[in-house]
Amino acid sequence: MRAYVLTRYGGAAAMEFRDVPEPQPGPGEVRIKVAAAGLNPVDYKIREGALRPINRLRLPVIAGCECAGTVDAVGPGEGRFAVGDRVFAQVDRIRLGAFAEFACVRQELVAAMPASLGFAEAAGLPLAGLTALQALRDELAVRPGTRLFISGGAGGVGTLAIQLAKHLGVEVTTTASPRGEALVRRLGADRVVDYTREDFAEVLKDFDAVLDLIGGATLKESFRILRPGGRVVSIAGVPEPLSAKKDLGSPRWVAAVFWAMSLGIRRRARKAEATYRYLFMNPSGDDLRVLASLVDGGQLEPILDSTFPFERIAEAFAALERGRAKGKIVVTL
Repeated sequence: MRAYVLTRYGGAAAMEFRDVPEPQPGPGEVRIKVAAAGLNPVDYKIREGALRPINRLRLPVIAGCECAGTVDAVGPGEGRFAVGDRVFAQVDRIRLGAFAEFACVRQELVAAMPASLGFAEAAGLPLAGLTALQALRDELAVRPGTRLFISGGAGGVGTLAIQLAKHLGVEVTTTASPRGEALVRRLGADRVVDYTREDFAEVLKDFDAVLDLIGGATLKESFRILRPGGRVVSIAGVPEPLSAKKDLGSPRWVAAVFWAMSLGIRRRARKAEATYRYLFMNPSGDDLRVLASLVDGGQLEPILDSTFPFERIAEAFAALERGRAKGKIVVTL
């Protein structure tokens, strides 16, 4: 079968097309005939080697974190799915494998696709949707009336986080460029700060929670807009010790490394009388079913920026790395 393979750590040339054997599903797995796969910033961070300390891959490995398609085969044991089922999945973070004609995935990470979506829309939902859901529900514990700031609301995670937050009764403020403002307002944002003209930290205050999707200076400035007792969850900042224990199940030395890496941002949080958390999303078929129910109920709309045929995946990555996508970029097979 044809697959897009990570051969070494480095730039764009570190991934290439190869012909590889079709995978065979093991006990408790299904094999998915992939119809579409989503691209995410974590894909090129893995390629660059940024996650090597926590994501010890045995190279070469088929890249890709999320996909949608049809169950093609079922491994031994009691099965939740049958051949022909339309499914979507966030694959195991250690195994990867979504950028291929076939992918084997543990059944507990798979869910039936939303009936109202095509494969391309469904393929762009797992990673961003699970990240947004787990950040809002589990880490920020938002509820009706929570004042939430989302940085970068027009991106893949942001477009879903705005909708999920509004579904949960939250007051949402976000940043966007003039090109993205109409989109985030349509999705439910109550206030939009044009980051090309205004500094959000100068015009906002007294927020209960921040979902940081940008990192860097944006994350640091986010603490200025919080009330005492506020919470910040980031997917683009610096991991902290709880990330190693709760999200990754890593050994103590990883937690120690994260402790040192995050010292500055945790000091900033303490000074603001706030809490800081870095989130590594947890793949979950159960949470995918929650997202599918919201999609089919009309409460959640996946946003696609663009789709590329699989053979043009290098172009898709170039578009992703330019950082201007509004919603998700997907390749179709």
